[in-house]
Amino acid sequence: MILSLAIFAAVSLVTPWLARRLGRRVFAIIAFVPAAAFVLLLVWMPGVLAGTPVVEQVEWIPQLGIELSFRLDALALILGLVVTGIGALVLLYCTWYFADDEPSLGRFAALLLAFAGVMLGLVTSDDVFVLFVFWELTSVLSYLLIGHYTGRKESRGAALQALTVTTFGGLAMLVGLVVLSVAGGTTSLSELVANPVTGAAGEWGIALVLLGAISKSALVPFHFWLPAAMAAPTPVSAYLHAAAMVKAGVYLVARLAPGYADLSVWHPIVIGLGVLTMLVGGWRALRQYDLKLLLAYGTVSQLGFLVLVTGFGTRDAALAGVALLLAHAMFKAALFLTVGIVDHAAGTRDWRKLSGLGRRMPVVATVAFLAAASMAGVPPMLGYVAKEGIFTAFLDAGTPWAWVALVGALLGSVLTVAYTVRFLWGAFSTKPDVAPTPLHAPGAAITVAPAILSAASLVAAFAIGAIEPLLTAYADELPGGHEYHLALWHGLEPALFLSAGVFLVGGLLAWARRPVARLQAALVPMIDSSRGYLGVVSVVDRVAAAVTTAIQSRGLPGYLTIIIAVFIGGLGTAAIMNTDWPDEVRLWDYPSQPFIALVMCIAAVAAAGVRQRMTAVLLVSVTGYGLVLLFGMSGAPDLALTQALVETIVIVVFVLVLRRLPKQIAQRNPPVHKLARGVIGALAGLVMGVIGLVALGARVEPTIANGLPALALEAHGKNIVNVMLVDIRAWDTLGEISVLVAVATGVASLIFVSGRTGGAPRLDDGDLGLDRRDRMRPLPEPASSIRAPRTSLANTDGETDAAAEAASTRQTWLIAGRTISPRNRSILIEVLVRLLFHPAIVVSVFLLFVGHNAPGGGFAGGLLAGLALVARYLAGGRYELGEAAPIDAGRLLGTGLLLAAGTATASLLFGGAALESAWFEAEVPLLGTISIGTSTLFDIGVYLVVVGLVLDILRSLGGEVDRQQEEADSGSPDAPSGDQADADELQPVGLDAPDPEPSPEPGPAPEPSPAGAPAPEEART
Repeated sequence: MILSLAIFAAVSLVTPWLARRLGRRVFAIIAFVPAAAFVLLLVWMPGVLAGTPVVEQVEWIPQLGIELSFRLDALALILGLVVTGIGALVLLYCTWYFADDEPSLGRFAALLLAFAGVMLGLVTSDDVFVLFVFWELTSVLSYLLIGHYTGRKESRGAALQALTVTTFGGLAMLVGLVVLSVAGGTTSLSELVANPVTGAAGEWGIALVLLGAISKSALVPFHFWLPAAMAAPTPVSAYLHAAAMVKAGVYLVARLAPGYADLSVWHPIVIGLGVLTMLVGGWRALRQYDLKLLLAYGTVSQLGFLVLVTGFGTRDAALAGVALLLAHAMFKAALFLTVGIVDHAAGTRDWRKLSGLGRRMPVVATVAFLAAASMAGVPPMLGYVAKEGIFTAFLDAGTPWAWVALVGALLGSVLTVAYTVRFLWGAFSTKPDVAPTPLHAPGAAITVAPAILSAASLVAAFAIGAIEPLLTAYADELPGGHEYHLALWHGLEPALFLSAGVFLVGGLLAWARRPVARLQAALVPMIDSSRGYLGVVSVVDRVAAAVTTAIQSRGLPGYLTIIIAVFIGGLGTAAIMNTDWPDEVRLWDYPSQPFIALVMCIAAVAAAGVRQRMTAVLLVSVTGYGLVLLFGMSGAPDLALTQALVETIVIVVFVLVLRRLPKQIAQRNPPVHKLARGVIGALAGLVMGVIGLVALGARVEPTIANGLPALALEAHGKNIVNVMLVDIRAWDTLGEISVLVAVATGVASLIFVSGRTGGAPRLDDGDLGLDRRDRMRPLPEPASSIRAPRTSLANTDGETDAAAEAASTRQTWLIAGRTISPRNRSILIEVLVRLLFHPAIVVSVFLLFVGHNAPGGGFAGGLLAGLALVARYLAGGRYELGEAAPIDAGRLLGTGLLLAAGTATASLLFGGAALESAWFEAEVPLLGTISIGTSTLFDIGVYLVVVGLVLDILRSLGGEVDRQQEEADSGSPDAPSGDQADADELQPVGLDAPDPEPSPEPGPAPEPSPAGAPAPEEART
């Protein structure tokens, strides 16, 4: 079975590719997959009937006792045959239903095939949590299939409604499954049925599971989503909403009935809601003019009937119930497919516009007549055989709940006969007051699938003796009555007379359709769950809009106020109620500690009060570097090194962002409510301090720190911190670097307009106006006039006279630095970066490889390499960054993450656990013993991710912002206005740049400087 499910998944993945080449013929190809599964199930049938289910188990989550466990018994085989057999016919029908130009044809085919595989997995799952996974997958795939026509509002709304309702029920079911599995001590569904959970756990658990079942099978009050789902293409309605997905709830009721039908909560839910749904669905079907909606409400009614019978809890009712399940799947799928043919041929499903189709489409009419006869329970159809068995089972039971079920079944069957006659008359009769409907005659091939299903409903009634052993194999699991057998003729028994009365009353109800329609119009709907759903959704939308408006209208301060207020209220209350306080409080560990803390506090308070952004950043960094001192003096060199590097990187990122912001904080909008904000901030700090104090006093077990040295040595490392990161807690690190990749991608997506590497182009000779032999010589003096320096770090439109003068008088240490305006250049910085860049890279690699035994590691090494790239950028601009790191940051990030994740999965290939380390040790002459492990490879992946993150941030917030500013400057020579005015307050980015001065009054442009003459004073550094 596992192999079969894998084949379904694999073929689904390649189906879109096949569809691009085969068009609609792809449906005929992929139909072989469920057809082959159908044949395989028939091959397994003799063993199942002999009492030997097919069982397959693969360990999945052993810590929770969850296995990929599949069990094919009689009930699973019945549902499996329905899913695969009808699935193959529906896929074959799609070959002629869709045109080659159908939008997203490949995706639709893949989803429909995947749904068939998921349903097969659902009905064969023996682990309750694996069953839940398949259960939710059916909801997701149903959502995608219902919403196939993405351009239609009704399709999107119906898909969302179905997903919301079934997911709500699924979550309730999950809670119920957890309750049952914990109380029962197993996650095996078959064991939970064989040894049912009793008491309060059983009652509550089953009630929650039934809530999921009735939502999936569209019982009242969740019935409204199924008619709305008719916005889906007809094959979806025929398969998901007649034969497959809606049967999942019926299947779950039938599966649990042998073990839990005696619980007090069972019959009120199953019988009460089953009868109510049958009546509500049948009554509303009589009001429909759309043939598809008529069948949809009829399906709601029949699903109530199925839950009523399969959940009744006796052997005879179960036997008749699975027979009705089989019959319903065949006749309702055939009827939906027939409606699809009518819709294609006539262009409408409104029976008020249809006339004369029975004479002009005799084959289609015959197919529909046979399927409708089975739906109404007319002999000699399988539907009649099942209905006779149901009436007899209820009569023989004789309990109060049996009489409720019998009366409900009789009334529902009357309505079924009435809307069946309405369907046949509306679709195929000749109406005197309606003009003959223009037809586009369908081909014969499209009728093959519904014809097979209708014929099967007829043949199965006569071959019921051959089918009954499979049905009986399930029914015998339940207690009850005499040994009833399914047959076309049982003689003159009460069930026969009840059926005759049903036909008579149902026919009269159909004949009196006009008085019935007037009665229905006069009655106010007693149950209208769709309005309730829309009302709930509307309230949620309004509340969400009001909350969003209240929060977002206050901007970032509003967000922070709410978050911090909740933090203070929640954790502050918990801290006050705490009774486990430390026995003693040690104020400091060494004398300098309180002084460092005091400086950090002063800097934090000062940062909240200064007006200049750069000053605030520097004050905040004081707190970070103070933490570096605390870590270093507390014997944590790894943490101190990493904190220092991170703090430096953060300062650079702040500076890059602040270039595009005004120098002053709150320049246009002065801060308000200063006192309230100060109180909130102080309380937040106080609560955090109290929580830290409480946490330190809450330890009840001895620390595990004493065992870490031994674990580190076992992992061939002496640096406990690094071993923790890359070995003991490597899963955490893998998740953290995944977050770093997401952050880098998010920053790049916010900044870049097109390509991701535009912020750091490579420098060619054309950028400097040189040929290759002159590349390192001083620049010639251009004859162009002097232009004002830019606020961008890189000035790529050409050199000013001042740049030429500077370049002609000193050595260029970074080649791309010659593209920068001289007021943004610093010879001292260029010399230092030139001297220190390569040693920094070497040290970063050193930190990477010694980190397992000494302070360092991939994270620290990557940060140091990133700082080296930062220095190159600050000294030479975005072109220098392109020269320093001519590699795509995205590829670097992906390679690092792939390398780290690869070490997690490589061990699985050798039978180990994920992230289990392996080591290679050898004696090397002169070097001694070398030891290389998979954790080293993991650390290299971390190194690459960190370097890629820094490079991506530099290219996004640095180089790309430079490029965009250059384009804005060159395209807008006049003074900017509006938001651009904020940029006028910025000083140039260069490290030696003076503070900006007020713009001079407009005047004549300066004369060009003669060759060799010094540049004007205002253009010089």
